[in-house]
Amino acid sequence: MASKPGILTNWPWKPLGSFKWIVLAPWVAHSTYSFIVNDPKEKDLSNFLIFPYMMVRMLHDQIWITLSRYRTAKGRNRIVDKGLEFEQVDRESNWDDQILFNGLIFYIGQMIVPESRFLPLWRTDGVIISVLLHAGPVEFLYYWLHRALHHHYLYSRYHSHHHSSIVSEPITSVTHPFAEHIAYFVLFAIPLYTTAITRTASIASFAGYLAYIDFMNNLGHCNFEFIPKAIFSIFPFLKYLMYTPSFHSLHHTQFRTNYSLFMPIYDYIYGTMDKSTDSTYEVSLKREEDSLDVVHLTHLTTPESIYHLRLGFASLASRPLSSKWYHYLIWPFTLWSVLMTWFYGQTFVAERNTFQKFNLQSWVIPRFHVQYFFKWQRETLNKYIEEAILQAEMRKVKVLSLGLLNQGEKLNKNGELYIKTYPQLKIKIVDGSSLVVAIVLNSIPKETAEVLLCSKITKVSFAIANGLCERGIKITTMYNDDYAYLQSRLSSENKKNLIFPGSYAAKIWLVGDKFNEAEQRKAPKGSIFIPFSQFPPKQFRKDCFYHSTPAMITPPSLANVHSCENWLPRRVMSAWRIAGILHALEGWNVNECGDDMFSVEKIWEAILQHGFRPLKINHVA
Repeated sequence: MASKPGILTNWPWKPLGSFKWIVLAPWVAHSTYSFIVNDPKEKDLSNFLIFPYMMVRMLHDQIWITLSRYRTAKGRNRIVDKGLEFEQVDRESNWDDQILFNGLIFYIGQMIVPESRFLPLWRTDGVIISVLLHAGPVEFLYYWLHRALHHHYLYSRYHSHHHSSIVSEPITSVTHPFAEHIAYFVLFAIPLYTTAITRTASIASFAGYLAYIDFMNNLGHCNFEFIPKAIFSIFPFLKYLMYTPSFHSLHHTQFRTNYSLFMPIYDYIYGTMDKSTDSTYEVSLKREEDSLDVVHLTHLTTPESIYHLRLGFASLASRPLSSKWYHYLIWPFTLWSVLMTWFYGQTFVAERNTFQKFNLQSWVIPRFHVQYFFKWQRETLNKYIEEAILQAEMRKVKVLSLGLLNQGEKLNKNGELYIKTYPQLKIKIVDGSSLVVAIVLNSIPKETAEVLLCSKITKVSFAIANGLCERGIKITTMYNDDYAYLQSRLSSENKKNLIFPGSYAAKIWLVGDKFNEAEQRKAPKGSIFIPFSQFPPKQFRKDCFYHSTPAMITPPSLANVHSCENWLPRRVMSAWRIAGILHALEGWNVNECGDDMFSVEKIWEAILQHGFRPLKINHVA
């Protein structure tokens, strides 16, 4: 929002929220019906294609969003290093308003401008006229309109909304108040209206002109440089006719330079070209990928999780992962993406962060939660993980943390398999078990006298049980086998705090992966379920409290956090991911995998010193 919002700031359909596209429904229905039932000579293809083309434009923008986020995460050719935040993602979440507005104008335009109906597929003269009108009046008028928008009166009421995004993304290009979009459309309508009334317009000239505007807008705001220098060496005059991403990026960081739309010629003419334009372009073009300190290796969860990745839909990635009704509408694409990852997928960079001069990245293995339970998939999964470790080793990464099921005990014995296979590795592999135990132990209320352990005994659950017994807290298990295992492993002193299974009176329940409905029904009303596994339990009880999976709130200095980690709230990270960061921060030159663990007290004290904070109970089912 601008600092002093002016009139026509909000879009007229803002009250409709996510149902705003219903505004186009009558027009789309009429267009489709007319095209189907009318006589072939009366079918207006140009009218029928308006809505499909708007959808193509949305796809085009989404491709740019994904490409930009992928490239800036890796660092190669990145222009501005400053991170994005949730506030910018929320502000730019209405980027499709511009496309909706254009579609509505085109439908109305065909009603009031008869010459714009029944357009041919191609007319050469119309294409030439569109090019000349854009290069002439459109670019010239835009330059002066843009300078006017930087006058303090208009800037504070309108254009400051756009400039709130210092680090631009492709969709930043269309993040403007409604009044600005009206002005821009009037400018861009000059070639469209002129070719229409002169009867030189065609479907190709209309669609091509819009595609050009979208492409150049996205290019200018993508925050990575990719225009090869050879183009300007071979054709020197192009530097006046085509801007680069670094050219417009300087406008967002310097504000009072580089005002041109897509053709920098007017900045040269009127002396507003930023002096660092050429050097910024060359530096960005030569920039290599970021050096790395910590890598967190995770994987996809549900098929719909691809949309919630930072590389997917920006607004979805900024909210915790959950199933939505509209996922059913896009299941063909979801199925296609699942098949693509199954047969052709490779580990990819999804996110970058910085913290205390350390560079962090998250890498994603293109496999889903369910695939980790198939024995015949283990070899493939271990190959993916092994390749990621070797790649990180080659890039001199200090620490690699294993997230979700990449550290499965049956899969690779909490990462120990790779240490034994490659004993010469310099990179340290962390499974995060110690921090998980520390978080769970410190999530249990101090007044607790008894805890029920509802899970098979694992490295983590045993350490938690041992820690509780040392604190004098009574512990019971749901099953006799687990009780027997603890009896055989705990010290004589700690065994005194074991209670034989059969009592479900405890209101603090520690739960693992397979915490089912039957088990939940045995808990007394008001019980607190605290998971220590990577995945949250399915919630069946309305009268009980559910903790998040082990996680902590990140410090404000952890930068470029603008997406949620799976189902966790904003600016919250899982214990397994944080453990790798802590390992690097403390400079611990040892692995944490297999049966190895750190001192729980030591790791808890260290993580608090670095600004991470406990996550309290976040909801009731």
